[in-house]
Amino acid sequence: MTLVSDRIEHAVAPAAMASSRNLSLDRTRSFLTILVLIHHAVIPYTYYGHTDPKSFAGFDAIVLATDSFFMALFFLLSGLFLWPSVAHRAPGVFARDRLIRLGLPFVFAALTIIPIAYYAIALRQSPGLGFAEFWLKTVTVGPWPSGPLWFLWVLLIYSIVGGLLYRLAPQALDPINRLSVRAFRQPVVLFAVFVAVAAVVYVPVRVLLGPNHWLEFGPFSVQTSRILLYAAYFFLGAGIGAANIKTGLLSPEGELPNGWARWAITALVPYCALWGLIYIKREILGNPDMLPDWYEASYAIAFVVFSAAISFAILAFFLRFKTAGRSLLDALQHDAYGIFLVHYAYMLWLQYWLYGYDLPAIAKAGIVFVLGLALSWITTALLRRIPGVALVL
Repeated sequence: MTLVSDRIEHAVAPAAMASSRNLSLDRTRSFLTILVLIHHAVIPYTYYGHTDPKSFAGFDAIVLATDSFFMALFFLLSGLFLWPSVAHRAPGVFARDRLIRLGLPFVFAALTIIPIAYYAIALRQSPGLGFAEFWLKTVTVGPWPSGPLWFLWVLLIYSIVGGLLYRLAPQALDPINRLSVRAFRQPVVLFAVFVAVAAVVYVPVRVLLGPNHWLEFGPFSVQTSRILLYAAYFFLGAGIGAANIKTGLLSPEGELPNGWARWAITALVPYCALWGLIYIKREILGNPDMLPDWYEASYAIAFVVFSAAISFAILAFFLRFKTAGRSLLDALQHDAYGIFLVHYAYMLWLQYWLYGYDLPAIAKAGIVFVLGLALSWITTALLRRIPGVALVL
């Protein structure tokens, strides 16, 4: 997952400038990868909507927080080096590289990892079902879910569109970059832009379609209300990275790192608002299938403010504590992408295996996370020994 000017910023997150790695962004990306595994490890054991006999209300707090920001932040990081990456490639080469780094893993995983993962769920409903029968039905009749891999094909589209935009109008993102330079001293300016842009592209769609509408075609699926939100974060990231990052918002010498604690406290306000709205939905409105527009609009606004604030807090934290020394997150640097690709199958099978055990929800989630991370890491390390696979991972 090395990201320099002569190598591609891959799916989970780019992490280096042309001549040296950016430890802060590397560690942010590794941290987000860990959050993905935690998110998928605890989902069956949440208090509301749990699929396992055991549950723990604290996991609802984790899922609400992670689901509200971490994919948007992934898209922001993935866009940071879009402009330099396109600039250092001949026309067509960038698209070819994106297809290799994003398209091929998506196709491979959609045909293998995802069916293997969801076979565990199918077995719980139909214990005698054979895998060959399940696989054939999945890829022909459906449903053919993509799990977390939807991120790859959506990022591929944003990347191709971004590459075309650069060829047609290389100065298109200059206004965002100028705001980033201003945010070196005044990060709140760019924070306000993030909130405003996200509100414009997210709130109306959520009010119109609700949060549970998905666009689906075979393994290609994405949450409809968030398509433009993720695009906004991707291209805002591209604008921040369009010139020298060291002179903008993400400079370790800028103002953002100094306020990481303030950003974290700021994020608590909309996060608490989300929980307040959830209480209103369940206890006052009676948890209806259709919610009033005012509710969806209020939730969406709190959502975009929290997403921006917690993203700024995490970026600020890793910028603030950037050091030349080692971090536990550094060990994931080269394997994070592979772990992201393969972890879901391990998670679902571990949850299937633990289903009948009378263990506390915290113990089950802990086992799933630790073993899921270890197995995914080992698998990735082995895959990276294969020359062709190593080019992608």
